[in-house]
Amino acid sequence: MDRILNIIKQAGSGAVEAGNPVNILFGNVTSSNPLEVNVEQRFTLSEDFLIIPESLSAFTIELNHQHSYQDSGAGGDGTRSTDTALMEPIVIRRGLEAGDKVLLVRMQGGQQFIVLDRVVQP
Repeated sequence: MDRILNIIKQAGSGAVEAGNPVNILFGNVTSSNPLEVNVEQRFTLSEDFLIIPESLSAFTIELNHQHSYQDSGAGGDGTRSTDTALMEPIVIRRGLEAGDKVLLVRMQGGQQFIVLDRVVQP
């Protein structure tokens, strides 16, 4: 009898969730390391509950380089080198930072949230 009651409870719970499969929310990034998002000033989500797309994750590249060349000009014999160029990393995509406003989608069941994108002011 208990087994049948549990099956009925699960079916009822599934029907309620199916009636409200997603929920769109706004959040504010309060910390970037570790990542925390405050959702509509009601609750705070840690990175364990967030799914971050690649487009919102940080991506930087190092392009510093130096060239060697043979100096065979007037009075110059030997191998020489240029100064090192591009010392700072180049930011291709910045990650989420404190103060960013984000658009979230709550997945069915409410245990995970997908960060869709940053929200910008026109």
